[in-house]
Amino acid sequence: MQFSVTILGSNSALPTSERFPTAQVLNVSERFFLIDCGEGTQMQLRNNHIRFTRINHIFISHLHGDHCFGLMGLISTLGLLGRTADLHIYGHADLEKVYRPQLAYFCQDMKYQVVFHPVDTSVSSLVYEDNKVTVTSIPLKHRVPACGYLFREKPYDRHLVKEKISFYGIPVSALAGIKKGADFVGEEGRFIPNQELTVPGPRSRSYAFCSDTKYNESIVPIIENVDMLYHESTFLNGDEALARKTFHSTARQAAEIAAKAQAGRLLLGHFSTRYKDLSRFQAEAAEVFPNCSLALEGRVFDLPWQNQ
Repeated sequence: MQFSVTILGSNSALPTSERFPTAQVLNVSERFFLIDCGEGTQMQLRNNHIRFTRINHIFISHLHGDHCFGLMGLISTLGLLGRTADLHIYGHADLEKVYRPQLAYFCQDMKYQVVFHPVDTSVSSLVYEDNKVTVTSIPLKHRVPACGYLFREKPYDRHLVKEKISFYGIPVSALAGIKKGADFVGEEGRFIPNQELTVPGPRSRSYAFCSDTKYNESIVPIIENVDMLYHESTFLNGDEALARKTFHSTARQAAEIAAKAQAGRLLLGHFSTRYKDLSRFQAEAAEVFPNCSLALEGRVFDLPWQNQ
């Protein structure tokens, strides 16, 4: 089952000829979640061959233009494409206040509804859930209310040991419960423990998106042991004072968060245009957390299935 993130934009406030503002698409078992929607997101969806109609849920970290200026255009385009299914957007309560007037002005004849889900960015809470995945907010420290998002697969069912199921004559009606971890008790009171009938299924996977924020160790317990962490790294360590002043992080600080959280992998992004050589970000972070990569446009980072 697929679990991968495609980078649509990696730059900070100003776009360049090569890099776009922040936007990513996370594919969890063919559920496509758009995370932030900077200017140019539509073009990048096209460039990366991601169908607009596959996106039903959009998560906005905060109301700075480089994270949401592409949203209105995308909403309008979906209307022009004849969308009828509801579009769900998650973010600070002010998000709806900003976009409702624009929707009323530009999108009066759309055949679908835009449903805003307010997120309290000051606390960590469950903001979305379906039968495959949960999404939890991650409070961040920025100049405006901001939060990241933790996407986590729900636990997979255990795998049946067919030989044991056949040997004990387990009825089909009991198999669903056994996959969920139930023991089996037959009509004669015969007890068979679940561990004899099943083996563990694949380990569920997780991805944390931590957008604009100053160095903030309070997020570590929320993202502990996450398989893949995206953490903004706007500046290099020589500009740490500027990072602190603007409520951003350095590549080294991002690596320190990844190390403290015992993340499996670190993705670096939201690069300031003042730097031309982005390899310096990876080199700086690798001194603290070696398994790191640059979240550059068009790159796809996949988390394969792993046995428990």
